Order: sequence, then C-alpha cells, then structure tokens
Amino acid sequence: MTQPSQSKTIWQVIAASSVGTLIEWYDFYIFGSLATVIAEQFFPKTNPTAALLSTLATFAAGFIVRPFGALVFGRLGDLIGRKYTFLLTLILMGGSTFAIGLVPGYATIGFAAPLLVLLLRLLQGLALGGEYGGAATYVAEHAPPHRRGYYTSWIQTTATLGLFISLGVILLTRRSLAPDLETSIQRFNDWGWRIPFWASILLVIVSIYIRLRMNESPLFAKLKSEGKVSVNPLKESFGHKTNLKMVLLALFGATMGQGVVWYTGQFYAQSFLETVCHVDFDQSRTIIIWAILFATPFFVVFGGWSDKIGRKWIMLIGMLLAICSYQYIFKQFLNLTQPAGKTELTEQRRSLGEKTILLPKSKTDSIHLRTWEVHYTDGAVFHEVKQDTLWTDPARAAITKTATVYNEKKLDTAAYRKIVMWMFVLILYVTMVYGPIAAFLVELFPTRIRYTSMSLPYHIGNGVFGGLTPFIATLLTTIYVSDKLSGLWYTIIIGAVCFFIGAVYISNRVDPDVND
Repeated sequence: MTQPSQSKTIWQVIAASSVGTLIEWYDFYIFGSLATVIAEQFFPKTNPTAALLSTLATFAAGFIVRPFGALVFGRLGDLIGRKYTFLLTLILMGGSTFAIGLVPGYATIGFAAPLLVLLLRLLQGLALGGEYGGAATYVAEHAPPHRRGYYTSWIQTTATLGLFISLGVILLTRRSLAPDLETSIQRFNDWGWRIPFWASILLVIVSIYIRLRMNESPLFAKLKSEGKVSVNPLKESFGHKTNLKMVLLALFGATMGQGVVWYTGQFYAQSFLETVCHVDFDQSRTIIIWAILFATPFFVVFGGWSDKIGRKWIMLIGMLLAICSYQYIFKQFLNLTQPAGKTELTEQRRSLGEKTILLPKSKTDSIHLRTWEVHYTDGAVFHEVKQDTLWTDPARAAITKTATVYNEKKLDTAAYRKIVMWMFVLILYVTMVYGPIAAFLVELFPTRIRYTSMSLPYHIGNGVFGGLTPFIATLLTTIYVSDKLSGLWYTIIIGAVCFFIGAVYISNRVDPDVND
C-alpha cells in the first residue's frame, strides 16, 4: 500500500473534494436561508406562522432522507468507488437546486407548488446523504499518518463556508435588483429570490469539471485491484455485531450531539434573530456572515489539535459548553434587541400606515394595526406596531386591549457588535464538535465498508437530530409562547444525552494508520 506523501498531492485532493462539497452545501442552505421568503411563495398567506412552520418542515424533510441517501450512495461508494459516487451526488444536488428556482408559486399552481418543492428537497437530501461520506473518506484515505484530523478538517469548513456564500449571494442579489433599496427588496421577494437557485448551476458545472480530473482513492484502488471490495457493504456494516456497535456508538455518542449543536449555532440562531428578536433581514444575515468569517479557521485549529490530543474531549467539551451556555447567550440576543432603556428621537417618528385584518374564522371581528418608524438616539430604528382588537360584540369591546410590538429592528452599532460576538461563540462551539468528527468517523471503520458505515451515523445525527432542530425549536416557541427560550430545550436535552454516552463509552485514541 502506498499513500501520496507530497504536500502538493494532498492539497489537490482537498481542493477537489472541498469545492464540490462547498457547492453542495451552498445549494442546500439557500433554502434554509430564504425560509421566510419561500413561506410566502409556496404556501397560503392566511397564516404566516403556519406557512413558516410548513417551510421549515419541508427544509427538515431534506435532512430526514439523508440517512437513506447515505445507504444508497454509501453502498455505491464501497462497490464502485468514491470518485464516481460523489460525482453523481453533485449532479443530482445541483439539478434539484436549479429546479426549485423554476417552480411556480402557490398563487399560480396552488398546492402543487409546495409538493414539487418537497419532492426536490427530498432529492437534495438524498444527494447530500451520499456526498459527505465520500468527500471525507476520499481525503482521509489520501492523508498521511498523524495528520488525518488536520487535513479532513478542511472538508469540515465547507459546510460553514457554503452557508457563508449562500448568505452573501442572497444579500448581493437583494440589493442589486433596483437603484433604491425598497424597490429592490420588493422585487427580490416577488421573483429575485430565484436567482441564487439558478446561479448554483454555474458552480456545479465548474465542480463537475474538477471532479472528473480526480483519481480514485489509493486505498480503495488497492482493494479493488486485490479483489477485496465488499460484495455487500450494507450487510457487513449493519449485520455484524462489532461494526453495528461502532455505528450506534458513533451516532449516540458523537454525531447526535454534534448535529444539534451545529444547527442551533448556525440555523436556529439565525431564525431566532429574525422571527423572535425581529432583527432586520440584512442585519440578521450579516451578523452570521461576520461570525462565520471569524470562526471558520477554528475548524482547522481543532481538527489539527485532535491529531495530538485525540478527538473525543474536543468534541465533548464543545457540546458541554454549548448546552451550559445556550440559555444565557440567547437571552443576550433578546436583551440587546429590546427598546427598553433607549431614548426616542420623537421628532423623527413617522407613520408607516394603518390596516385592518379580519380575524381567522370571523367575518366581523378584526385587528387594527398602526405602524410607526421609531428612531433612537443610539442609531437604532425599530418599527412600532400597535394592535387593537376590534370586536363587534359590545361586551367584548369593553375589554379590548391594545398590544404594542416591535419588529424590523435595525440595531445600533454597539448592540450589533455584541450580537456578532455572541454569534461567534456559538459557531466556535460548532467548530469544536465538527472539526474532528470526520477523522473520528473514518478511524472507526475498515476501508472496505467505510463509506457506508460512517455515512449512516453521520447523516442520522446531522440529518435527523440536527436537521429537525430549527423546526422543533420554532414549534416549541409557538407552544410555550411565554418562554421565548423554550426552543433551546431540544438541543440541551439531546446534547446532554450524547455528552454522557460519549464521555463513558467513546475511546480517545488516535489511530496512526487508517484502519484496513
């Protein structure tokens, strides 16, 4: 067995694997980043909360099918090779993303619109289920001894960078559709949101060209030349007690907790800022962009560190810090986005209009909304909305209460910077749990069934436990309305269970050689 030892070779392998994986994550995250816009396009507008939950459920559906993609494409990867399998997943992912940008809205084709989008999301999920295991395995099987954590951690950066690029493309598109910002935003919400989906096809074409020039993994090529390729990877992976035990340990002792920390720190945090704190669309996304920019290098830092001290405690300490501090950090998000303590510039207050909305299932009772743009001395600008419930029944009208809410908040500089700092901390936890995970999973399983064996626990942990995080957390906040932090309990409970299992049962060893 020979492994490339030249630095140039391994960096070419990493670059080829990372570019394609980054594009697949970009494709996948466009949907999540545009959840609120897509909710208006593909679902009835009569109930915005139900539409958002339906969109998040559609987003989550793509994660739920990822384990099936792991089985299908993992088996192919162990039978025919790593290269052609994740070339196929790239084409499937890119085509599905482009097609989402072509689907007519609910106003045009009714319920066929969300059904088509759901189908394409399922195809995306299947493709991504086969992508990660191939890329991580391919890099690990080229990596030199004692450097596996460092080199595979570069693959780990692609998930966060994919989110970074998707947010950047969305903001650029949103601001460039018209000379004035208000018209540009309106055009983006009407049809411009489709452009980031269409643009992905150009990136996919470039990635396909790069991947066609790649060679097969040397370890798999050696197995194939010796006739030792697994005949039935699924049976070997899950039919043998020893290997099944490793699969379950990887899931419940590592990837389950890593998944919920990952999606809380990057997806639910963004959703929380936008839907609970009501931070301005642009600011909620630039906050994530800055935090990602500062935190991304730590994937490599913790991946490289895991080569020296082991994978286990870096991942578990990241989980522990997250579950112990989430309540405090998200409370800071709430405090920093409230009008309490601010001084209004009353002379700059201006009315944004009034409107009356009939209550659901009522033909006479309604809500009267009055909206003002409120400026504060620190530079913050909030929309103040007074909601008056208008009852036709005189008895009920006598007890009508006026509610005041604040939304579309443009934060002052000090609050904005503090939220970026806390968001950086959340993503730092992500780098701790995610940076070493590829090397950890690769080392658990033999080459002949590695693609299949590592892909399943990774995608159940991330796709099911992690992918459901935004939906379940948002759903909990609609059930326990008085507790805005109730959505965090899902992550805290899952993370705590995973921490305990990992601390007790996972070994902290670092294999000097890939397990053949």
